[in-house]
Amino acid sequence: MDYQKIIKEVSREVDPLKCKGIVADYIPELAKVPKDKFGIYMLTLDQEEYCTGDCHEKFSIQSISKVFMLALAVSKGKESVYKRVGVEPSGDPFNSLVQLEYEKGIPRNPFINAGALVITDILLSQYKDARAEFLNYLNRLVGQEDLKYNRKIAASEKACGYKNAAMVNLMKSFGNIENDVDEVLDLYFDFCSVDMTCHELAKAFRVFANHGTGVIDEEQYLTESQYKRITAIMQTCGFYDEAGEFAFQVGLPGKSGVGGGIAAILPNEYSIVVWSPGLNEKGNSLAGMKALELFTTKTETSIF
Repeated sequence: MDYQKIIKEVSREVDPLKCKGIVADYIPELAKVPKDKFGIYMLTLDQEEYCTGDCHEKFSIQSISKVFMLALAVSKGKESVYKRVGVEPSGDPFNSLVQLEYEKGIPRNPFINAGALVITDILLSQYKDARAEFLNYLNRLVGQEDLKYNRKIAASEKACGYKNAAMVNLMKSFGNIENDVDEVLDLYFDFCSVDMTCHELAKAFRVFANHGTGVIDEEQYLTESQYKRITAIMQTCGFYDEAGEFAFQVGLPGKSGVGGGIAAILPNEYSIVVWSPGLNEKGNSLAGMKALELFTTKTETSIF
């Protein structure tokens, strides 16, 4: 199959969407990102690469980092992680507080903000230096040593992160946060601030396409059981309250971020990343969602 030709076709067909949508302007630093940026990078487990557009330009991965946070937490803490955070789709916006009160401080899943804050708290308890450990983990997955936190992005999120602060304090009141709330928030904002390219994210996500084993270093980052569960959560919860739509239109496990990135996998075959900063009303990349729908339609690849 001529994947490069298909990716070029997809890019042309989503041209009308590339300047539409709204950038995540509630985070001031993200409001500065040009809306017309667009990139795709596909990487097979056989190390074949196909790409187009701004795929080598760094962007803030935001909530895509939650997949790596969960993977690192379960690799250290095993299944005990799921005693403090659920695995069900929320059906509510990613920053909603409504369910937290009703469900006594147990977030619905690890990919909404409340769930990721609990995972951050778990990592703080698991590691002496969780901040360094997480970045080292990402660098190992990508095969580099130069990934960094974006301090400007993290500070920008912290300056307006009132809902996240409300969530972590509410969960603390229910006993589901062990560490100091300010430490949890600061670390969470750092985790979300990492800058990566489509290429780098595609390399990192190959570990999920390869059942938890590194493609280059052949290291087992996750057991088969851990891989299965994380991939399932990506499929059902990776796109907030639009997860069903993504499964219906695209048919791949994946995760979005409000920086405009979407990373997805076809197990045993490939990882693919799209970046387009203009978001729809659910907080997912408008052009990115359409691009992946077109890609799986044209290639006839999905998990279904």
